[in-house]
Amino acid sequence: MSGLALLGLTALLGFGAGAPLCLSRQLRMQGDYVLGGLFPLGSTEDAALGNRTQPNTTKCTRFSSHGLLWALAVKMAVEEINRGSTLLPGLRLGYDLFDTCSEPVVAMKPSLIFMAKAGGHDVAAYCDYTRYQPRVLAIIGPHSSELAFVTGKFFGFFLMPQVSYGASVDLLSNRETFPSFFRTVPSDRVQVAAVVELLQELQWSWVAALGSDDTYGRQGLRLFSSLASTRGICIAHEGLVPPHTPHLQSGAVQGLLSHVSRAGVQVVVLFSSAHAARTLFSYSIHCGLSPKVWVASEAWLTSDLVMTLPGMAQVGTVLGFLQRGTPMPAFASYVQTRLALAADPAFCALLDAEQPGLEEHILGPRCPQCDHITLENLSASLLHPQTFAAYAAVYGVAQALHNTLLCTASGCPVREPVQPWQLLENMYNLSFRAHGQALRFDTSGNVDMDYDLKLWVWQDQMPELRTVGTFNGRLQLLPSQMWWHTPRNKKPVSQCSRRCKKGQVRRVKGFHSCCYDCVDCKAGSYLRNPEDLFCTQCDQDKWSPARSLHCFPRRPRFLAWGEPAVLLLLVLLGLTLGLVLAALGLFVQHRDSPLVQASGGLWACFGLACLGFVCLSVLLFPGRPGRASCLAQQPLLHLPLTGCLSTLLLQAAEIFMESELPPSWAGQLRGHLQGPWAWLVMLFAMLVEVALCAWYLVAFPPEVVTDWQVLPTEALVHCRVRSWVSFGLVHATNVMLASLCFLGTFLVQTRPGCYNGARGLTFAMLAYFVTWVSFVPLFANVHVAYQPAVQMGANLLCALGILVTFHLPRCYLLLWRPDCNAPQFFLGGGAGGARERGGGGDEETPSKNE
Repeated sequence: MSGLALLGLTALLGFGAGAPLCLSRQLRMQGDYVLGGLFPLGSTEDAALGNRTQPNTTKCTRFSSHGLLWALAVKMAVEEINRGSTLLPGLRLGYDLFDTCSEPVVAMKPSLIFMAKAGGHDVAAYCDYTRYQPRVLAIIGPHSSELAFVTGKFFGFFLMPQVSYGASVDLLSNRETFPSFFRTVPSDRVQVAAVVELLQELQWSWVAALGSDDTYGRQGLRLFSSLASTRGICIAHEGLVPPHTPHLQSGAVQGLLSHVSRAGVQVVVLFSSAHAARTLFSYSIHCGLSPKVWVASEAWLTSDLVMTLPGMAQVGTVLGFLQRGTPMPAFASYVQTRLALAADPAFCALLDAEQPGLEEHILGPRCPQCDHITLENLSASLLHPQTFAAYAAVYGVAQALHNTLLCTASGCPVREPVQPWQLLENMYNLSFRAHGQALRFDTSGNVDMDYDLKLWVWQDQMPELRTVGTFNGRLQLLPSQMWWHTPRNKKPVSQCSRRCKKGQVRRVKGFHSCCYDCVDCKAGSYLRNPEDLFCTQCDQDKWSPARSLHCFPRRPRFLAWGEPAVLLLLVLLGLTLGLVLAALGLFVQHRDSPLVQASGGLWACFGLACLGFVCLSVLLFPGRPGRASCLAQQPLLHLPLTGCLSTLLLQAAEIFMESELPPSWAGQLRGHLQGPWAWLVMLFAMLVEVALCAWYLVAFPPEVVTDWQVLPTEALVHCRVRSWVSFGLVHATNVMLASLCFLGTFLVQTRPGCYNGARGLTFAMLAYFVTWVSFVPLFANVHVAYQPAVQMGANLLCALGILVTFHLPRCYLLLWRPDCNAPQFFLGGGAGGARERGGGGDEETPSKNE
């Protein structure tokens, strides 16, 4: 019911005319089983409890409309159960409700009364309380976590079931410390999770966290700090609002606000009691703290103490999560009825006759302020969501008692009175219904309930609570309903550093992870998740550019047939091989001529054939390497080259003997370098090379490897040389043959009028040495991807050098200087062996020095 309707009823009934009500006498009712209740009907805001020197009665000076409404909700639930037949048919529940003044000192006195033996006022001491029957069966309340820590341990000793409708500190879920504690509100852990998700959703990563210096505030801050740190939210400053000690409080609170101001945050999470929140905002308004977003805990979000503070509309934006209570439309009507009856003298007289004394001589007045209220005092609090929590607590206890007594729809069997600890056994994992809503106590005594995100929207002197989101394990916001204190209603920004761009990670500066520099992910790494602090390296078979968000597969890279360098080398191969074949054909055609005979005859043809195979060996290098091609590359190069060089060595030996040795010695040695002996020399040289190649292939065989590191975006597939020493020894035979050939012809003096064959051999060996000596540094320094091309070029240049310097000049003479194709020109005409090669030494040839 709206406040206007209630005010109308007030006028109708004549409330506020000065006649006291008898509402305080309705806080007790007899029954077969009695429920105790602890409610903040008043407060001791103006009482100096710290100055107490005697354990006397504490007076509550301030009235709390919330506390009274929660007590009336319990009264309403008990009357519904007594009228109905669903729960405890045939039995009658009673209640005994007391004021706690929101102070542990006050709450302990009714707690002792509850544990007094039935029918008395004393708490007896026993070794075993199993058969002990206290005045009440279970306790509803208290509302405050601070009080619940005190009463929870006290009632836990007796295993007295206690169901709180407001105490939310997570430590109360500890079954070892609080074995009999239950609650019809979620744990603060759920509220903290909702707050952290709200900060994440709104991208507020740089906040201050404050709390009241009590159990509620400290535990709330501890939960928030631990959860926020795992979600990337940094707490720029964390502090506690000191308790109400005027001589110390002013400086402490001002220092706290100064730290918040210097931190540069725009969002403050305040996990505090209502009294501490009022204190903090009083100093905040006085000190002129700039407006901020205040994320409120449930304890002060709806508190009149804070809402009515002058200047609260200037503190900024206030929002927080509030437990979503089930609507109770009949509750407003029930409150009207109870107030109307409390103003009826006949009803009050009947109540005095039915109810025995309220034991005010022991506990003092239950709620003197309750007898001097009007509907206007209660209208603003009628829809408080925790009203349902107090209502549901009664149904939870009633359902547990129903199960313990084994009641049915027809009634409950007669048995001895249930002990509180017996009821406790049936409350664990208890499922029950209240006002049509299904609830369940879990093993920790908590219930699952949804939250609404409430925003303060100021209407005149009081804020209206506007729903701007929900939380049921997942946050859902209503951005269109949001209202901010900033110009043009722009969402506040509270970050220490700007968000990094895609492909950048945070390099933390200082102590807070939210203060950082943005660093690009380098090539070969990527940013897997936006919240990662380090770049993730790509797998070896993948690559990535700088500032990448994912990796790409590497494609294989090798010396492909279509590459420009390979095409150029293939052209060179065609040219060289064509010249070799042309020279070989010309030598075969003129195999009996003095020129060919002087060049070695069949040796020369064999050497040219070997030179052709040297050229063909380069075809093993292009294309994707395989095991067979890697094994065959070096042997198929060096064996033909050995054959070619061995024929040139025989030619050099013959020139050396003809020119440098006496004729008698030359004649004797010439016979050993002709016929079968020459072929044996070539065979021996090739067998030595075969042995070296076999050792190379067996001991250190080259292998096909995929190198993932040498190229930035590709995977290089190449033949890896396992031993460079063995690779060099494969060249040993050819180097030896070339060296002997060079030494045998370098200083040879050619006879006048004869062909200078020694010069051709010398230049051929120089071409060989220049090629392979240049190959070594070039091969060692060139990128491994181009090493096969270097080997191809070296092979072709070596073959081309030998061909151009030794064989092509003879081809020139065969084609264009046939007059030089005579024995005297090549052999000098003075040696018999020469005449034998030429086939006729009687002919005269003009003397030429070509």
